[in-house]
Amino acid sequence: MSGLVKDNIFGSSGSVIAAAGGLSWQPVVTASTVTVSAGKGYFINTTSNACTITLPSSAIAGDQIILTDYARTWGTNAITIDSNGLNFQSETDDYIVDYDTSGQAVNLVYSGATVGWTPASDIVSAFDHTPPPTQKAIFGFGSPNGGGTILSITNLVTSSGIIGSDVTGVGTARWNLAATGYGDDKAIFAYGNIGSYTLTNISNLVSNSGVVATDTTGVGTSRLALAAARYGVGLAIFAYGYDGGNVSMSNLVTSSGVIGSDVTGVGTARHYPGAASYGTDKAIFGYGKVTGKVNMTNLVTNVGVIGTDVSGVGTARDELAAASYGEDKAIFGYGSTGSLSSLTNLVSNTGVVASDTTGVGTARQSLAAASYGGDKAIFAYGTTADSNLVSNTGVVATDVTAVGTLRQYLGAAGYSTTA
Repeated sequence: MSGLVKDNIFGSSGSVIAAAGGLSWQPVVTASTVTVSAGKGYFINTTSNACTITLPSSAIAGDQIILTDYARTWGTNAITIDSNGLNFQSETDDYIVDYDTSGQAVNLVYSGATVGWTPASDIVSAFDHTPPPTQKAIFGFGSPNGGGTILSITNLVTSSGIIGSDVTGVGTARWNLAATGYGDDKAIFAYGNIGSYTLTNISNLVSNSGVVATDTTGVGTSRLALAAARYGVGLAIFAYGYDGGNVSMSNLVTSSGVIGSDVTGVGTARHYPGAASYGTDKAIFGYGKVTGKVNMTNLVTNVGVIGTDVSGVGTARDELAAASYGEDKAIFGYGSTGSLSSLTNLVSNTGVVASDTTGVGTARQSLAAASYGGDKAIFAYGTTADSNLVSNTGVVATDVTAVGTLRQYLGAAGYSTTA
């Protein structure tokens, strides 16, 4: 390999020219290799892996191939082009040609033997729309007495923050699990403890009408005391936890609710953190327990990559909860500092954690939180039968007696875009 041709910029008009007679678009490619043909367009999905694309071994001037970043993941898993014996921008196929910018579309045209394949355009499409805000929420599962009894009941939360009565649960009863929204308007519960410290990795999807589905066979390491949040567009991530020891692994969730296999974690292994989305397409994990309580955080990019530890702000604690509010910000609240706490910490839309805010409401731990009403949040349950609404400016309201069975170590998530 004698050189590198990277992110080739040949034309800058921003337009993709049509091939004579039209271009035939092919099914989405998810494989790690694909051989392409002239006169066709290809959506290359590198969500799960990089992809090597082999061009035709023979071509005539005017042959055209278009490659498009289907899931905006080329920045994480790049495509590599094998020009298969023909030149690429005057260079032989001894050169490596890759494209590694999310949102790219490459329009390749064959110009003849001397120059060979060349990008008639190489553009990056902006992604500037925002998913519709979550309107409702769901609390589910947990234990009323720290594991002696385990529940699978759920409680739906209206778009005005009112918690509904118990709904008979579907799926295996468990506690110390996590939950998050995904796919813009749905939610998922996963992992946890099904009793006698028997850990599980089963999951349950929640429809956009708040109906919990039966168990889905688990993916990834069974564990408890983890956290989860949305990121990207319609995507989610579960991370950290305890499987007999602290872990820092993560599992990504697709926009259709499929949990991926373990990804080696970044950041200090710990359990009992909180997590929430921020900045419309990113996430943050914070606080938790290593051997003692910590206040470090880890930011998650819009492609699901967890960053290294960020020095903590605020009082170290664990068994807290977190949720997004104000459409692009987040809040961590409550938990145990060694004693029960009602402290909160706001997170800006750039992922900066603020210092402690004097708590409102009854101090408690092992609660859950979720966004609702488009731009607000709710904390509920834990060691007391209370809930606290959070305004779209991050102000926590006084206690409201929660409806439904008092319980701890439950999960909560936003769902539905319909008020």
